Amino acid sequence: METIRNWLLPLLLAAGQGVLLWPGVYPDGTPGPLALAAVVAALAVETAALGWRRTAPVRSLAGTLAAGVLGGLAWPDGYVGPGSLIALYSVAVRCPVPVLVRALAAVVGVDWVGAAVTEGLRAPLLSTMAISLGTCVLCAGLGEARHRWLAGRLSAARRLAGAEQARRLAGDQERRRLARELHDVSAHHLTSVVVTVDAALRLRDDRPELSAEALAFAERTGTETLTALQRLVGLLRDSGRPDHRPMSGRIEELVAGFGRLGRPVTARVPDDLAGPAAEAVHGIVREALTNALRYAPGAAARVDVRRVDGLLELTVENAPPRVTAQGAGGLGAGRGVAGMRERAASVGGELTAGPTPEGGWRVRATLPDAAAARRPEETGWRRDVLREQRFADPALVLAAVLLPVAGVLAVTEDWPGAARRAVLPELLLVCGLLVVRALPLLWRRRAPWAVFGAVLATAWPGPLAVVAVPLPSHVAQLLVAGTFAETLAVYAVAAYGPGAGHTWPAPAVTTLGAAGAVTALACADGMVAGEPAGPADAVLLSFLLSVMLAPVFTAVWGAGLLVRRRRVRAMAYDDFAFAGSMWQADRAAEAERQRLAATLREAVLSHTRALVGAARRGELTEVADTARAALAAMREMLRGLADDGDGGPGGPLAPSPSAADLDALCRALRSAGREVRLRGLPEAARGLPPSTQVSVYRIVEAALGAGDPGPARVTLRRRRGTLRITVTGVRLAVAGPVAERLRVRVAAGEGRMVCEPAGTLRVSLPAGAPGAPVQEVSPSPYA
Repeated sequence: METIRNWLLPLLLAAGQGVLLWPGVYPDGTPGPLALAAVVAALAVETAALGWRRTAPVRSLAGTLAAGVLGGLAWPDGYVGPGSLIALYSVAVRCPVPVLVRALAAVVGVDWVGAAVTEGLRAPLLSTMAISLGTCVLCAGLGEARHRWLAGRLSAARRLAGAEQARRLAGDQERRRLARELHDVSAHHLTSVVVTVDAALRLRDDRPELSAEALAFAERTGTETLTALQRLVGLLRDSGRPDHRPMSGRIEELVAGFGRLGRPVTARVPDDLAGPAAEAVHGIVREALTNALRYAPGAAARVDVRRVDGLLELTVENAPPRVTAQGAGGLGAGRGVAGMRERAASVGGELTAGPTPEGGWRVRATLPDAAAARRPEETGWRRDVLREQRFADPALVLAAVLLPVAGVLAVTEDWPGAARRAVLPELLLVCGLLVVRALPLLWRRRAPWAVFGAVLATAWPGPLAVVAVPLPSHVAQLLVAGTFAETLAVYAVAAYGPGAGHTWPAPAVTTLGAAGAVTALACADGMVAGEPAGPADAVLLSFLLSVMLAPVFTAVWGAGLLVRRRRVRAMAYDDFAFAGSMWQADRAAEAERQRLAATLREAVLSHTRALVGAARRGELTEVADTARAALAAMREMLRGLADDGDGGPGGPLAPSPSAADLDALCRALRSAGREVRLRGLPEAARGLPPSTQVSVYRIVEAALGAGDPGPARVTLRRRRGTLRITVTGVRLAVAGPVAERLRVRVAAGEGRMVCEPAGTLRVSLPAGAPGAPVQEVSPSPYA
């Protein structure tokens, strides 16, 4: 289908031009043999260039310009050559505005030079140049409007792909978040109990008063742990949104809590920390000080948070340990540094950790500051985007100005020079009125009804000028060209207005207004077609004009409604799909929270309650054993969470899929209600290397699984040692996270990938020679 779309229009244009070459068809006759050969060569070049307008628009434009010059020189009166306008439209659709401006200048320049060579420096040259400029600007404006629409659709596709990716990863992300929270809460509290109680047990003979302090600390900390775990269970029912309240007080309270454990801790924290970065700072400080308590008991620590160039720079450093930590290796879950790195990366920051030259340990994190001012380069980027988006409307308005003015110039070409000079001020007035009539179209998207009213209102200064100036009738009739602006105003009301139920009067009002304005122009001097006109003649002329104009304006209004309906349906589909993905992500996260809440109650809360009970009974040894058991349960639970994210430990791994399994994949999608067609199997997959077999399946699986509900088609072709995969109908797979994953996989297989905004994915992978013996793909646990 894509091949037909690329070549159907060029072939039709070539066929239409070829009809003119048929003897007897063109009134002035066909060109001579040499000129005929040049025209045929120009047609071939133009057809070939237009066939590549979607993939290489700039080269296609260069080819059509060369073909137009060759054909125009060989057959000036008969060669049409509209290929340059079509290629210019393709450049506008697929290239940025600076490239479009250069392409527009090139097309207009070639047309103007050709017109100057053909017609010479005479009066008709001016109208020809105006028509050429207006037509080219109109094509460029329409193409840029299409470019903006496709850019919006691509942005929506990326948004949907991101939502779909979030839906798929919701459970894993929620599991990691809860694992970090559980590790922070349990490790911080329970590790403090173990360290304190172990110290009391070692010094029980020398300092018996420490036992009572340790028991009181264990009871108090166990109660805090119970409270924290119960709070965590409550948070399992929350959506996990970051808390935007100031965190500075909570961080200082955390540091003071570690200071009460007997170690000197100094801190310097800004007093207005808030947002996700502040949450990350709190978690990193808690984990870093817990590790310092575990591995460097009694050592001094320092916490420093600074703002530098819109970033938060966090440093947590502890001195070398005063005594050797005993049994510290079995207290943690073994992922403290990794958890801190994950927490920093979750807000877009970085973290490093390592020993200091003095033998201590230092953790450094750089996090984006939510309170920082917006970067100037971001503002500039947005300004450039807005500037690019504002190109289409001025271009269309310029075309709406140039084409009527060009029509005026074309009509006056046949007038004698003296006649033109005699009415030159009146002609300039007519051109000015046409310009004023088209200018309101600049705001047609923002205020379509206001623009509609302004265009209709600016149609009446013409009849007034006929009476006031007065304008000769043969000059006044040129103002009829301004009806083009009214046509665009009707389209704007239908396409950008509130809908058919509110805009249906627009074509009727425009018909009556245009017919009345034209009738007033014709009858303002009391003459119609050189004959005296009365009221009955004016009524009859107005009725005839209304009958002729009503179908035109109604058709334009209907076209605008169709465009509006398409746009609204696309936006509604995007919103529905996005909301559906987010809803499913919330449900997946909710299910994960409920499952983990039950596991948390069974795994850790029971041990924590036993710890509090043992502390109240004064059994110091049992407190230590229970705290270690709670830490062990926490560590086992964290290990289980990590294993769940990888599919379960030790479970049997499925064999690697192959290209032959694509048929089963497409059948499964069809059984689920989606129309998916597959072409090219098994011929294209025969003899592929095992790694390529797996890559083919994974690429097609990812493309079809991006979330598009519509029909799709997968085509495999094998040519000269290259396997070409084409997947159509996968708009969500050509942008966003899905496209990035596909690029990584294709690059790993030394292939190439092209993503077309319309929803077509093209991948080329190296393959074995055609006809090679079939290689079976053995199940591999490493795939």
